[in-house]
Amino acid sequence: MNDEISKREAGLQRGLTAGQMGMIAIGGAIGTGLFLGSGYATNIAGPSVLVSFAIGAVISILLIGCLAEMTVAHPTAGSFGASAERYIGPWAGFLVRYTYWAGMVLAIGPEISAVDVYMRYWMPNSHPGLWAGIIAVALIIANALNVKVFGAIEYIFSSFKVAAIIAFILIASYVLFFMNHPGIGFGNYLSNGGFMPHGFVGTWNATLIAVFSYTSIEMIAVAAGEASDPRRAIVTAFRGTVLRLVLFYLLSIALMLAIVPWKQAGAGGSPFVKVMEIINIPGAAGILNFVVLIAALSAMNSLLYTTTRMMFSLSRAGHAPAAFSKLTRRGAPVKALMLSSLGGVFGVVLTIFWPKQAFIWMIAIVMFALMFVWMMIFVTHFFFRRSWRKHNQTLPFRIKGYPYCTITGLLLMLSLMISTAFFDDFKLTLATGIPFLTALSALYFVKYRRNGSSIAGQTASAEL
Repeated sequence: MNDEISKREAGLQRGLTAGQMGMIAIGGAIGTGLFLGSGYATNIAGPSVLVSFAIGAVISILLIGCLAEMTVAHPTAGSFGASAERYIGPWAGFLVRYTYWAGMVLAIGPEISAVDVYMRYWMPNSHPGLWAGIIAVALIIANALNVKVFGAIEYIFSSFKVAAIIAFILIASYVLFFMNHPGIGFGNYLSNGGFMPHGFVGTWNATLIAVFSYTSIEMIAVAAGEASDPRRAIVTAFRGTVLRLVLFYLLSIALMLAIVPWKQAGAGGSPFVKVMEIINIPGAAGILNFVVLIAALSAMNSLLYTTTRMMFSLSRAGHAPAAFSKLTRRGAPVKALMLSSLGGVFGVVLTIFWPKQAFIWMIAIVMFALMFVWMMIFVTHFFFRRSWRKHNQTLPFRIKGYPYCTITGLLLMLSLMISTAFFDDFKLTLATGIPFLTALSALYFVKYRRNGSSIAGQTASAEL
């Protein structure tokens, strides 16, 4: 579909290969949420955390399907934000892109701080902030070069994470099925209060952590705007990610729970390192530190990339200063990158001066941004399908199960968002998110609203 939004966002280089896109998709979903957050979720749900992560996987798979349809039809940097503008209206596109940009920019801050902590594990006498600064500058420079450099770096990071998960699965499987260790076995699923010790409420609350752990899986849609063969890359990544999500997350957590009693797994720290300690893997702490360091570096790299492209898209839409849509000769929106990087610095400053409050505020906004954007992706998919059906057009890529899959994903996300109001650790999610959306809406109607009908109406009649 050759519409004004696609033309408006032209200029970025298409340098990402199908292989890089596939690794970026699964790498985006494997991070500290799995390596560290699974312990926190286990403490809330007990062994039924498996159900929590299964629900999170279902939502993620449904989301990828909706994104795949829309992204193959419109592979642009603005991605789901541009689709919201195209099929719902400019206000929707404005809210989705700015909410996602703000949330992900704030998420850079904690990752930068984490990198510094992980590096000082090996060099404890180094000055606080030194390694965070060095690595942040290096990743900013890499993102400023061209998309091929980003793709190569993210491919390497994701490969390390995937290799770590595969190694863990192989080692844990060997211990569980071929070694006779006392206290190890599937009986751990029913010990210490049973499979669901805190009831369904605990399982559902842990689903919030599970969904948060899958953050960045939507990055594949943003990256499609710079894929050399968008249709092939998206379809390949979609199919591969569905299988790997179930395999890596559910299998690794299932093995972990069979080896480590759930109360011990949820007692703080990473449950994965507890597995290695129980089976006496030498240097377990150092191994895990390296893995979570790679996860944090990958998260920083991905967040810099996606926030830069969202700001580029906002600028091209006229919703941010025109300078942020300027491209270098290599096709990189460097000024948008610098702005997003400053947001990360803002997050670090908040963490330094208000460590407890800043972390809670940032996580609350990041959680709201993720849930709101994912919910809007499902809503946009309704409008997308309705428009294509209305004009009797054939989708270049089509998933089965519409509208039931879209409805299921939307209802699950809406239920999770509402439930944050009743979960102590996430009460600030709606308390900060709703005023944030209100402020954004006021900004849009005061400063950016234009006369005339939405682009959605213009696009509906565009030539396919």
